[in-house]
Amino acid sequence: MDFKKQLTFQLMLNVLIAIIGSFLNGYNLGVLNAPQKVIEAFLGGVWSGRYQEAIPDGALKALWAVTVTIFVVGGMIGSFSVGLFVNRFGRRNSMLMANALVFASAALMGCSKLAGSWEMLISGRFVAGLFCGLSTGFVPMYIGEIAPTAIRGALGSLHQLAIVIGIVVAQVMGLESLMGNAALWPLLLGLTAVPALLQIALKPFFDESPRFLLINKRQEDEARAVLRRLRGAEDVIDDMEEMEEENRQMAREKSVSVLELFRSPAYRQPICIAIVMQLSQQLSGINGVIFYSTRLFENAKVEQPVYATIGVGVVNAAFTVVSLFLVERVGRRPLQMVGLMGMAGSAVMITIALNLLEKLKWMSYVGVVAVFSFVAFFEIGPGPIPFFITAEIFSQGPRPSAMAVAGLFNWTANFIVSMSFPFVEELMGPYVFLIFTVLLVAFFAYTFLKVPETKGRTIDEITSAFRKEAEEGRGQGKVGRPEEEEFSKTC
Repeated sequence: MDFKKQLTFQLMLNVLIAIIGSFLNGYNLGVLNAPQKVIEAFLGGVWSGRYQEAIPDGALKALWAVTVTIFVVGGMIGSFSVGLFVNRFGRRNSMLMANALVFASAALMGCSKLAGSWEMLISGRFVAGLFCGLSTGFVPMYIGEIAPTAIRGALGSLHQLAIVIGIVVAQVMGLESLMGNAALWPLLLGLTAVPALLQIALKPFFDESPRFLLINKRQEDEARAVLRRLRGAEDVIDDMEEMEEENRQMAREKSVSVLELFRSPAYRQPICIAIVMQLSQQLSGINGVIFYSTRLFENAKVEQPVYATIGVGVVNAAFTVVSLFLVERVGRRPLQMVGLMGMAGSAVMITIALNLLEKLKWMSYVGVVAVFSFVAFFEIGPGPIPFFITAEIFSQGPRPSAMAVAGLFNWTANFIVSMSFPFVEELMGPYVFLIFTVLLVAFFAYTFLKVPETKGRTIDEITSAFRKEAEEGRGQGKVGRPEEEEFSKTC
């Protein structure tokens, strides 16, 4: 594979513009971690001003929990709304339109202190969640549709890389010495408007998905012109033929509703794979680490836990880059399995370290290394792969509905972990990560038994293999192209 030949300037520019939305997703995920205490002080101050009494501990915990998790509720709603936008307005225009939510959330959160209103803060977090839920559908879908088959996985990993970079930037900017203090935290939350403005300003250089133009809009000449810009070549016959074949398939299947994904045998297996892959990402325990990393390091007796939390973000980003280079060499399936088992082993080490802290002081360092290892293995597989594999295993007709369903399960699992982790941690103490160990082993088994390899396959080859599997029943009568036979063996 000639990576440099496939990766043209125009293609990379379009991907970079698209993942601005992914960066905002990560920023909003990580922005409340470092300045938690000053925002809790704001919540307590508003309570005291209204009710002329100190805020009870239970009320403060409840307000903080709502502030954190309302973002995930917005994400659940936004993710399930992806299909309402992408077929009507297009992939690019949907991403640009969603920035209105960014501006609204930035205004609400940025002015909440001035207005003395926690309602504005919570509403802003909800609106930010709506945007991020939409973004988790828009961006992987767009990248999957504009990327050449040979580097589709590598470019798809950039969505996750932008998320983790956003988390790191938010954590660094949230340091008390920068913007995570009583005076500047509203500005910290309102900074999201800047990347959104940048994405809108870059609209003239931002192409629509050629698949959308050809298959949904029937604009063949425009689709060919976009492809020539993206590929940096006049000869785009192979890409056009692939999309034409997908168009013929779509003419037979048309758009597919969410219910049809579960009713039709042709879609049942891929939608189950998409759902389990999304659950493997969120139920792995990663958000327990991200949302509560500072407290985890405090429990592990680490000095300067905020800086250790930033270290988690740096490891996050570094190993996403590692995955980016490995995904087209090793494949999706092996990386997913390595990541899941590595996380399971790391979760066991975290449990051991937390249990022995009082007896062996040096176990705090083991705990830190285990947390870093947990995050590193997450970014090798379960972090980036579930986002783009859904776009790979569905054709144009069912893809919007499939992305909406996958996103809903992703954000719902995110919500469950976000809401339950502090209470389960309080109940189980240092054994909390054993729950995730069991889940990780189960997801490994499912991946080994059910998830096929999609590396180097065109979308038509992938979806045809699923159709053949559904028609012939449980892998019997594997007849056809060699690549379809090899694919079907792993289904």
